Amino acid sequence: MRAMTVTPGKADSAKLGEVAEPPEDDGSVLVEGLFTGICGTDIELVSGLFGTGRPGSDHLVIGHESLGRVLEAPAGSGFSPGDLVAGVVRRPDPEPCAACARGEWDFCRNGLYTERGIKEMDGYGAERWRVDPYFAVPVPAALGHLGVLVEPTSILTKAWEQVDRVGARSWYGPEQVLITGAGPIGLLAALIATQRGYGVHVLDRVVDGPKPELVRALGGTYLTDLQQLSVVPDVVIEATGVGQVVFDCAQLLPPAGVMCLAGIHPGPATIDVQLDALVRQLVVRNAALVGTVNAGKRHYADAVDVLGAADRSWLERLITRTVPLSDWPSALVREPDDIKVVVDLRG
Repeated sequence: MRAMTVTPGKADSAKLGEVAEPPEDDGSVLVEGLFTGICGTDIELVSGLFGTGRPGSDHLVIGHESLGRVLEAPAGSGFSPGDLVAGVVRRPDPEPCAACARGEWDFCRNGLYTERGIKEMDGYGAERWRVDPYFAVPVPAALGHLGVLVEPTSILTKAWEQVDRVGARSWYGPEQVLITGAGPIGLLAALIATQRGYGVHVLDRVVDGPKPELVRALGGTYLTDLQQLSVVPDVVIEATGVGQVVFDCAQLLPPAGVMCLAGIHPGPATIDVQLDALVRQLVVRNAALVGTVNAGKRHYADAVDVLGAADRSWLERLITRTVPLSDWPSALVREPDDIKVVVDLRG
């Protein structure tokens, strides 16, 4: 069958590969692949920066943002042929650490986890894939192809959970939220903030096109310069990973403010800062910086709820380009108005 493949550790090895049918060891639910999203992690995999295939394999099927339709499912699995599903990305290590043993594999302490399409397991970028029922997330039929947004949304439902947990150390009543970066992660963070009733302010360097329009459609304020921010943000969701942006926004935090770092910059950029001054400010204001990556199972269910409550036309505009599987490497070439690019696994 056809699949999106790379050679781990080898740059520019992305191709349309022919691979074997998914092994039953991957799970008892057989799924027809419908769509998979492309994100920065996939671009880094194609660049050869990281990624490992199955033990003994010279290739890796990528694609961790998934949507598929069940073809076969055993009795008692909770799934039936025709159901839409998304697959969880991370799996706990075989001899689980204390976090993995409690279902918190997104907080794995020893690094021995595996990840579909990233680390030691083939991903969902194939015409068919298998998944264990426990790691399959039901997607309502009404959501349709927009179910491909479940995985990236789960990153943000977890991020907001972390913000709430840190905020709960004291009286917590956020009103204004600053989000840095208007890519898919930043825009989904803004969607959730809007659903929560917060004032939303999104910072990005792009001056026109769909990004500003999507922010304004949420009722948010779009900024191209931090100096344009007219409020003090109670919460910052940082989705760029750019050191200078992180530093500048951290200085804006008020007493008991929370900044959640959800982005990683792909380059080796460095900045020179007076870190001691920032530390003093964070300490005297009881402000907090917290990093987050990946998501747990409950965050996927929360993501389905977020998407189900969103304006469908707004979500449609978030997906700016769809390419067929036969030409999937073209999805890696960024076009000016790209936000979320997805691959149609049937094309």
